[in-house]
Amino acid sequence: MDRKSQILEFLKESPQDAFLNYALAQEHIGAGNDAEAEEIFRHLLLWHPNYVATYYHLGKLLERKQEVDAAKEMYKNGIEVAKSIKEQHALSELQSALLELEYD
Repeated sequence: MDRKSQILEFLKESPQDAFLNYALAQEHIGAGNDAEAEEIFRHLLLWHPNYVATYYHLGKLLERKQEVDAAKEMYKNGIEVAKSIKEQHALSELQSALLELEYD
């Protein structure tokens, strides 16, 4: 059984699990299926708004789609969440991603 199939099996028992959904979105990205990944990331934002990795990776996906303003907004939202939960590593990554976009 491949990794994606394993994740899907686990999701049957815990359909809103943050890590499993994040992992499934990453599998979709790896397979070149950004549309599916985006849908999962957007659900994660609703179900687990403090799961800060979502903001970074959805921002990167939006960048690939040339949706720069949406990516900036995603990074800004993630920065606020990272500050509120005192997640310094994620805060630094989100700030760097935003700065890159603002200076390009």
